[in-house]
Amino acid sequence: MSEPQKKRLPSWLKQKVPKGNGNHFTAGVIEELGLATVCDHARCPNRMECYAAKTATFMILGETCTRGCAFCSVAKGKPKAPDADEPRRVAQAVQRLGLRHVVITSVTRDDLPDGGCGHFCRTIAAIRSLNAVDGPITIEVLPSDFGGNAQSVSRLANAAPTVYNHNVETVPRLYRSVRGPKSNYAWTLEMFRQIRGHDPSIRTKTGMMLGLGETIDEVLGTLAELHEAGCRMLTLGQYLQPSPKQVPVTRYVPPKEFDELGDAARRIGFDEVASGPFVRSSYHARGMLAGEGRLECRKSKSE
Repeated sequence: MSEPQKKRLPSWLKQKVPKGNGNHFTAGVIEELGLATVCDHARCPNRMECYAAKTATFMILGETCTRGCAFCSVAKGKPKAPDADEPRRVAQAVQRLGLRHVVITSVTRDDLPDGGCGHFCRTIAAIRSLNAVDGPITIEVLPSDFGGNAQSVSRLANAAPTVYNHNVETVPRLYRSVRGPKSNYAWTLEMFRQIRGHDPSIRTKTGMMLGLGETIDEVLGTLAELHEAGCRMLTLGQYLQPSPKQVPVTRYVPPKEFDELGDAARRIGFDEVASGPFVRSSYHARGMLAGEGRLECRKSKSE
């Protein structure tokens, strides 16, 4: 792996602060209902833009993760018991924000027998129950790997989310150093095979961060294996070090290279691809589901 860069952020990684009160409104709803978002806890660079658009990615099952991934700024340690009322409050937030597409992620909960799968299912049910009067809502889940528990993957797939998203994050060579000793690349692939086999109508999605020391050939090889395993939607974005405690950036990938990788992913066979420096796994998720991935790619290029 090459030495990490220590220069300032390149011009394409600078953003404008969005105008309007949407940012404060979204933050107020989340605070009032006592909810957490990965936007805040993972220090996402798109937080203000998404909040201003009155959308957010809800992070359930607490605010403390049982794993210590080297890239992530979410707190690590011993988490509290799941909040039984949290699914209802997430559903309320969806209603108050007027969301038609909801993304739900979580901390990893290796301390729970089902890895938190049941809590995901209850949250899906609560959203559908409270918001049914306004018509169907598409739901995207972004869970952990459930510690290799195949029953949990099947149970969550049985809850019929519109999109089942699980981030591969990086290439196999860097899996342990980036994702930690409990990560398992082979199981990541098997999860997608299992989901596709359980219900082919569920859209399968993954995301990868670039700039951690991977090579282009490694990225392309990983994408080919993910597609072969049944994954059909893809996000590629620039890894940005959340704080000095996380693994440093090795390289800032130029927008042109993101465009080229996005085109290569489409040639591999991915149905929808969003590729650009600011693209994240849940960024513009509703638009990507509707087939607007290329628009996101161009948007990232112009920033």
